[in-house]
Amino acid sequence: MKVQTHRLTYQTRGFSHVLDITEDVKKILESSPVRSGNLTLFVVGSTAAISTIEYEPGLVEDIQGALEKIAPLKGQYAHHQRWHDDNGSAHIRATLMGPSLTVPFAEGELFLGTWQQIVLLDFDTRPREREVVVQVIGVE
Repeated sequence: MKVQTHRLTYQTRGFSHVLDITEDVKKILESSPVRSGNLTLFVVGSTAAISTIEYEPGLVEDIQGALEKIAPLKGQYAHHQRWHDDNGSAHIRATLMGPSLTVPFAEGELFLGTWQQIVLLDFDTRPREREVVVQVIGVE
């Protein structure tokens, strides 16, 4: 069993910014001697998430709209009162979406569907530099 750890860094705009990071993840896997196993991604921070979607503008807008209904940006949050902050909605959204994702692979190929891309979602209320940790775990 072999484990490799990589880090990817992205500049994000916040406010439910969605970035397709699939190609960056595939490049990591292509450069790895590990041929079969699991690839795990984890975004560092409590106001961002990792998921898979069909990355197209309509669906990105739909996801942003759905999250606005669930955790409105201008909502009232105890987090704001306690910390005199403005990103309570970002914490709720990130918690619901989750900070990590595991994708199996074999023969160096990720098991992603034709219309399935890996995305980083930044929910904070300002631009951020985001770090995504990628671990390739498996056999050569």
